[in-house]
Amino acid sequence: MNIRESIEEREELLLSPYAAKSREATRDIEEEPDPLRTAFQRDRDRIIHSKCFRRLKHKTQVYIAPGDHYRTRMTHTLEVGQIGRTVARALRLNEDLVEAIAMGHDVGHTPFGHVGEYALREMVGHFNHNEQSLRMVEVLEKHGTRQGLNLTKEVRNGILGHTGETVPNTLEGQIIRIVDRIAYLCHDYDDAQRAGMLTSNDLPEEVRTYFGDTPSSMITAMVKDMVEQSFDKPKIVMSGEIESTMHVFRQFMFQNVYLAPALIPDRNKAAHVVKNLFTHFMEHPEDIETYVERDGLYSTIDIIDYVAGLTDQYAIKLFKKYYLPSITL
Repeated sequence: MNIRESIEEREELLLSPYAAKSREATRDIEEEPDPLRTAFQRDRDRIIHSKCFRRLKHKTQVYIAPGDHYRTRMTHTLEVGQIGRTVARALRLNEDLVEAIAMGHDVGHTPFGHVGEYALREMVGHFNHNEQSLRMVEVLEKHGTRQGLNLTKEVRNGILGHTGETVPNTLEGQIIRIVDRIAYLCHDYDDAQRAGMLTSNDLPEEVRTYFGDTPSSMITAMVKDMVEQSFDKPKIVMSGEIESTMHVFRQFMFQNVYLAPALIPDRNKAAHVVKNLFTHFMEHPEDIETYVERDGLYSTIDIIDYVAGLTDQYAIKLFKKYYLPSITL
């Protein structure tokens, strides 16, 4: 018995009957099993070593280029993974699957966060970052060969279902669906305090009562409730009181942070950059660095893939290149 097989044996022995088991994981293209890592551990590693994952360090969470101590899309991803593993461990579910889904859930995000997502949607009619994350790992990754990472179906289902209409088939995917929201609400609240946009005294009374007024106490309250309500059950749930309070907290954050007047000028500028880059590359696909002549055609989806994959910094660099005049002194 090799190391991977030993881990799979321990999963069968120790994990909940409702947990996803690595031994049962499936891929579209069968592969020789790794002697050291389970299928889900292998998926996690493939995502972490991908280019789309590395680009997350230069993609906006909420604040556009604010400073070194504010969250980026990558630090958000790491926080989702940490909280998710805590929940999975408490519920005796598969931590490796939770971590793999967490590492991949936002790799399809645009530059400038949801601002870029909405901007692309305005241009093309339909664009969702969870679907783009799935496309990134299924098609676009693997050294530009457009072969994808051949991840397990369980990981891909969790990535797609971390938001939107598709609810993940696994409890591990359902954990990330809730934990993603816990992470961004709490760390965006923390960043908003750092930015001077609000104080703990601004929180609704219901939030202060159930969650406290620090990011740590908020995460603890929601995670503890998830574990208590979901233990030895075939579904990941929260109590009515905590779920309702989370909704109140989310409404508060949208009103006071995400849609705050102070952020609107930069959000509008970011949307302007994304829309104009999309327009430029639709008219001049030959300017795409990875451009390959395809019988004279370059599809809209190719342009979407390229623009969505840009980091904030590189998008701004390209915008300056194509839309601002050069200054010669």
